[in-house]
Amino acid sequence: VVSPGDTVKEVDEKVNDWLNAGTEVVWVVKPTRRTVTVYRAPDVIQILSEGDEIDGGETLPGFRCRVGEFFRIPGTPDKSKDQPAS
Repeated sequence: VVSPGDTVKEVDEKVNDWLNAGTEVVWVVKPTRRTVTVYRAPDVIQILSEGDEIDGGETLPGFRCRVGEFFRIPGTPDKSKDQPAS
């Protein structure tokens, strides 16, 4: 999760470190933008928004979730269901 004090350079360096260490996939969660950026390699990047669905692929088989659920306050309605998935 990207914190307000994290710089783009710091996040990019961390992602590259994890991928270079053999991590198969990195999810960067950006609460202010309400997006998740999925890195499978330094040049294989997918940006998902609230209405999109994220899955665990081969790393976390069977996991599926709308990105909007990452940002929903427990006990409140899921507004991302009203947004079309892209």
